[in-house]
Amino acid sequence: MKRARPALLSALLLAAPLVHAAGGDDLATEPRWPRIRKERIQKLLPQAMTRANVDAWVVFCRENDNDPLAIHVGGENAGGAAAFLFLRQGDTVRSFALSPASEATALREVAPVDEVVPLERGMDLYAQVAARLAAAKPARIAINASTAVTVADGLSSSQRAALEKALSPALRKKLVSSEDVVSEWLSVKLPEEVDILRKAAALTAQLELEAYATVVPGQTRDVDVARFLRKRMAELGVGDAWAPDQNPNVNSGPLRGHSHATERVIQPGDFIQTDFGIRVGNMWVTDIQRFAYVLAPGQTQPPKEALEKWEKSKQGSRVVLAAMKPGVSGWDVDKAQRGWNEQAGSVPMTMFGTGHPVGYWAHDVGPALSGGLKEKPKQGAATRPLRAGQVFAFDGYFVWHDGAPDVLRVLSVEEMAVVTETGAEYLIPPQEELVLIPSPAPGQSRPVAPAR
Repeated sequence: MKRARPALLSALLLAAPLVHAAGGDDLATEPRWPRIRKERIQKLLPQAMTRANVDAWVVFCRENDNDPLAIHVGGENAGGAAAFLFLRQGDTVRSFALSPASEATALREVAPVDEVVPLERGMDLYAQVAARLAAAKPARIAINASTAVTVADGLSSSQRAALEKALSPALRKKLVSSEDVVSEWLSVKLPEEVDILRKAAALTAQLELEAYATVVPGQTRDVDVARFLRKRMAELGVGDAWAPDQNPNVNSGPLRGHSHATERVIQPGDFIQTDFGIRVGNMWVTDIQRFAYVLAPGQTQPPKEALEKWEKSKQGSRVVLAAMKPGVSGWDVDKAQRGWNEQAGSVPMTMFGTGHPVGYWAHDVGPALSGGLKEKPKQGAATRPLRAGQVFAFDGYFVWHDGAPDVLRVLSVEEMAVVTETGAEYLIPPQEELVLIPSPAPGQSRPVAPAR
C-alpha cells in the first residue's frame, strides 16, 4: 500500500490482528453453532413461545426442499421427512425430533433436541405428530406458514394438507402462524453471538478502509473496489452476507438502491458509498457502510457543503441510536430519524426505512425500523417492540437532488448496534470522519496524501 492517508493507515494497523483471526476461532468457525443453537433453544425459545402465546411449534424438514429454519432446529441434514416438535412446559420447552430410523442415530449425536424418536419405515410421520400434539393438549400450535415473515413460511401446501388430515378437527382449529415465535426467538441474540457479530463488524469496516486505500481517482472504477473486496473475502475465508452479485455494492454516483457495482470511473468530487457484509462461522452476517470523499488535486479537505451533508447524515445515525431502547417500536425509531431529516433539510427518504435486524441474514427477522412516513399508520413488523439482545443495521440519512428532480444522491451512514437493557450501543466505533482520497496532480501516477 503506497502512501496511505495517516488516519486510514492507523485504523488499518490497529485492526490488523482481526484479519489474522478471520479464519480461526476468534471469528466463530462453524463448530460453535451446534452448541450455540442448543443454548438458544433452552434459554431463548421458552421466552419467545410465551411472548407469542404459543404452546406447541412444529417444523417439518426434508431433503432438497428444506424448511428455511432447518439449521436452527437441527434438521439441516434431513433425508426422509422429519418433524421437530417443541412443547412449552411452564418456563421450559421440551423438544423432540421424529425421524426416520435410518437417520435417527446420527441425529441423536448432533441434534439440539431433548429426544429423538426413530420412525420405522412405513410409519406415518404426520399421524405421529398428531398423536403427540393431542397428548400435549396445546391451546395454540404454531406452524411455518406466514405471509409476513419469509423464513417462517417453510411449510409446503402438501405438508400442511397432510398435517391437517392427521389432526382432529379440534386441533386443526388451533393452528396459527409461527411468525411471532420465529420473530421473537431469532431476533434476540445470545451475548456470545453479539460478541461474534462485534468482531465480524470490525473486520467488515476494516476491509472497506483497505479497499478505499486502492482508489486512484480517474482510473479506479466502482467495480474495481468491489473486486478488491471479493478478493479479500476469498483470502480470509469469509462468505457473503447477501447475494454475491450485489455484495459489495460500491457506488460513486447517484442513488441506485440495492444493486451491483458498475463500470463508473471514480472522479474528484465524488462521495463513494460501499455497502458490504460478510458471513462468519457459516452463520452470522454483517451489514455496514463506509463513505469516502474524493478530493480534487491540491485539496486537503472537502468543500464546506460536502462536509455539512456528511455531518447531517452522521447526526441522523446518532438520533437513531438515542431512540433505540427496549419497549419502543421500530416505527418510533424510524419516526425519530425522519424528524431529524426534515429539520436538517434532507429530501425525504422513501425508498428505504431507517434500518432492519441483522444477524443470521442481512435482513433478519424482528422489528423493522421503518414505517414512520407521516401518511402511514403503524403496521407490520414496524409495530414489534425492541428487546435487549437484538442487533440492527441502520442508516443515518441525508438526501439531496443532483441536478434533476428524479436524480438523488444519498449519504447513508450505516452502522450496527445492539439493544441493551437501558438503550443501545454501537457494535464498533462508528465512522466519525469521511475517508479522504486525494487525486494525483497533473503528471503524477499516484496521489499525494493530504496534510491532516
